[in-house]
Amino acid sequence: MKVFQFYREEQVKLGLVLDRKHIDAEATVMRGDVHAEDLPTTLSALIQYKGEYGALAARYDSLKPVCLREEEIRFAPAVTEPEKIICVGLNYMAHRQETGETKELAFPPLFCKYRNSLAAHGQAIQIPPGAKEMDYEVELVIVMGKRASRVKAEEALDYVFGYTAGNDVSARDLQFQTGQWLMGKACDGFAPVGPYLVTADELSPEHLDIMCKVNGQVCQASNTSYMLFSCAELISHISNYITLEPGDILFTGTPEGVILGRPEGERVWLKSGDRMEVTVEKIGTLTNTIA
Repeated sequence: MKVFQFYREEQVKLGLVLDRKHIDAEATVMRGDVHAEDLPTTLSALIQYKGEYGALAARYDSLKPVCLREEEIRFAPAVTEPEKIICVGLNYMAHRQETGETKELAFPPLFCKYRNSLAAHGQAIQIPPGAKEMDYEVELVIVMGKRASRVKAEEALDYVFGYTAGNDVSARDLQFQTGQWLMGKACDGFAPVGPYLVTADELSPEHLDIMCKVNGQVCQASNTSYMLFSCAELISHISNYITLEPGDILFTGTPEGVILGRPEGERVWLKSGDRMEVTVEKIGTLTNTIA
């Protein structure tokens, strides 16, 4: 099942993609009969749903769905109320090499973003005061579906609700002011996610093409099979120390091709008007412009 969130009168609503049509879940259920009252009309309710998503989609479709005009949709972030946004750094060997990371690590570094960092498809990203070295990072993003604490890697994907596309927007000069990456990673709008979220029964995260374009030019092109630590391994490791809750999101790392990875004299940082498009196979393309 492919879903999204959108704004209607400044409230976040749940949408579904059925047969390439964009459906308003709440309006569809309200127009349906009494037997439709148990259908989820919010993302949190959908995450808690215990049934089979294919059958659920068929039920929505049977209600004469209320369709949205795609060009008129104002997307919200694919997830809007995570308790935690945990990000993984240096999870692709080629990215480690391009950034000069030579230290052997038992596990990639982790850092956090916050709800203020979330941004939607189509939303402009503001450059923070004083920042000059703006960069992009295409990433597959995991959305948790069940509480996960100390889960084994072989069971970890059973705790996933779905996957979306993300852009780990970074201000490199702020990131490396100190030994902590937080300031360059967690600024307002630095975690665009979306526009779509695909449930875990629809895809395998191990072999997905991911790509980033800036102003139409391909800057990153790789596949999640090149992750040093798989989605299952990431969930297992993190859950050994931090309990993951339904709706939490995990950025899984970016491949090579970021601006930081170029020779110092060849780095042309993002500037106002630059358009970033990050694509994850089977999920879609998330587009944001630097304001």
